Parts: sequence; structure tokens; C-alpha cells
Amino acid sequence: MNTQEIVKEIESAVLDIKGRDLVSIDMNGRSDVADVMMICSGTSVKHTAAIADRVSRALKSRKIPIFGIEGERKGDWVLMDAGSVVLHIMIPAARENYQLEQLYGL
Repeated sequence: MNTQEIVKEIESAVLDIKGRDLVSIDMNGRSDVADVMMICSGTSVKHTAAIADRVSRALKSRKIPIFGIEGERKGDWVLMDAGSVVLHIMIPAARENYQLEQLYGL
């Protein structure tokens, strides 16, 4: 499955469970780690964990491998590695604190 199909699957899953403020950042030429970095917000630590679970199930159902998930227990910042796409799911306070979008000029 190509990167854009993975992005669409993640977008659909995030929006399905009411994730907020979803952005996609093209990482080509900026990073060797992923082609696309996605960031969204959850309303609480439980919501971020639920978003991660929903995305994980959606990708697995399409046989898209997930190489790692970090931060589910704490829940303020969950990181999912789907190979060419990396998803950050953050509570608003963490997102404001780390300002990942600003690091990449958004």
C-alpha cells in the first residue's frame, strides 16, 4: 500500500472517532524516518488512547503494518509508526508545548 493510501486510512480513522485538528506534513527531503508526519489532538488522555486504538484496528484490517506504538499508557502523547507515515496523537496542552507544526514551518 502506498503512502497516500495509508494517510487516507489514518485520516478516516481519526475523523471517525472525532480526533481534532488533523494535519499532514510532507517530510520528503526533511526526514529519512517517514514520508508523512500526521498530528492530531484528542480531548483527553482516554481520547488519545481511543484514537490510537481506532487507527491501529483500521490499519490492521487493511493489513498495513504498524512498527510501533509509544505513549499509550500515559496518553498525553501517543506516537504511531506505520512505516512511511508517523502519527502523533496529543492532548492540546502537549501539542501546544511541543509545537511540532512550527518546527516544520506550518
